[in-house]
Amino acid sequence: MALIVQKFGGTSVGSPERIEQVAEKVARFRAAGDDIVVVVSAMSGETNRLLGLAKQVCTRPSLREMDVMIATGEQVTIALLAIALNKIGVPAVSFTGAQVPIVTDSEHGKARILSIDETKVTAQLKAGKVVIVAGFQGVDEQGNITTLGRGGSDTTAVALAAALKADECQIYTDVDGVYTTDPRVVSRAQRLERITFEEMLEMASLGSKILQLRSVEFAGKYNVPLRVLHSFQEGSGTLITTDDNEDNMEQPIISGIAFNRDEAKLTIRGVPDTPGVAFKILGPISAANIDIDMIVQNVAQDNTTDFTFTVNNVDYDKALDVLQATAKEIGAGEVSGTTSIAKVSIVGVGMRSHPGVASSMFEALAKENINIQMISTSEIRVSVVIDEKYVELAVRALHTAFGLDAPEK
Repeated sequence: MALIVQKFGGTSVGSPERIEQVAEKVARFRAAGDDIVVVVSAMSGETNRLLGLAKQVCTRPSLREMDVMIATGEQVTIALLAIALNKIGVPAVSFTGAQVPIVTDSEHGKARILSIDETKVTAQLKAGKVVIVAGFQGVDEQGNITTLGRGGSDTTAVALAAALKADECQIYTDVDGVYTTDPRVVSRAQRLERITFEEMLEMASLGSKILQLRSVEFAGKYNVPLRVLHSFQEGSGTLITTDDNEDNMEQPIISGIAFNRDEAKLTIRGVPDTPGVAFKILGPISAANIDIDMIVQNVAQDNTTDFTFTVNNVDYDKALDVLQATAKEIGAGEVSGTTSIAKVSIVGVGMRSHPGVASSMFEALAKENINIQMISTSEIRVSVVIDEKYVELAVRALHTAFGLDAPEK
């Protein structure tokens, strides 16, 4: 008998009919003898509806009161799912985040979990009940309702699984697992049976939207096996776990290819090559609360340097203004930029033991006459910046070059 934490998102519980379908799925696991804790989001569209109501009353509402209001979305879902389970003869009980309690800090709208008291949940499991917990919410030490922000329900599920020492945390979504790349771009993309936490962290940070980065970080930190599954299709999904499968001789070098079109590139030329110049350029960018991704610095023979870096598309205009002001301040040359770029990355723990992966990537792109503008690497990743119009061609070429294409039917 296993203890499983299952998380269902807003689409999965988006109507009474879907909630009844989820109840039937949970009932099948319970009938197999497993102890089940279910974490649910608000019904799809409900959080946006509540936010809209608040905006009608006040353009800048109190964050504390927003948390009080938004938390009601999940409260509706947990009660409906408990009712649906009890109706089909499966004893179930619901808890809000505060009732568990899931204790957080006091950062309304983006609270972080400090501790979980699993006593009540464990008692109800021992009594033979399915326990349903509201995702995305908690309570601070002063008793105020808090919400966890983006990806909060995934984080709730993983945190509960860690606290309860669950055998597995299952995240149910509208896809049937993690793929080698986006199947909408590469029709022969394959579903991965398993992927490591490290690889999934890289994929999530590079644009893969299957799981929120925060929940993967949490699962890796507390070594909680994660499984991504489709809400309404049967299948084994993708298991995300530690890199303990050393005996798998057939494991490919590259597990996946991620890409992100939301990138912009900025260049400042003719910068005096003096100590501290990087800080003089990037310090004001950081002070403007802009995240920098890739950085390249080239030094010329006349003791000046050209400095290029990438930021998210939404920060491009602000970064350009800051950089132009910096250029005047330090006596640099021209400032230029573009939003017509994309980042393509190959990810795989197999890189650690296989030299020449980067050169294979560059060769595959060269064969398609795709120019590489910037390069960055980590132990298990190689990323390149290319012209945005070539991104899909690049992804398909790399997917084939690294043997990730599914066999033709």
